[in-house]
Amino acid sequence: MALSAAARRKLPASAFAYPKQRKYPIDTLARAKNALSRAGQAGTSGTYSHVAKKVRARYGNKVASVGRARGTVTRAGYRRRRR
Repeated sequence: MALSAAARRKLPASAFAYPKQRKYPIDTLARAKNALSRAGQAGTSGTYSHVAKKVRARYGNKVASVGRARGTVTRAGYRRRRR
């Protein structure tokens, strides 16, 4: 279910990956996963590494797409194919 404008306004600034612009809500685990997937898409305003760091700080290792050391797109035991 989408976040309505009224519900979005009620969220504190700490519930967003970009608090000043109030972009990428990460108040729940599902929204944090969605924020990561949206930030990973081309042509979006947020950077994946920034959102991943915020998600990792808030949820730790509960989100699979956030790497161990820093916010990266790799998972444990997974290697990116080089072209």
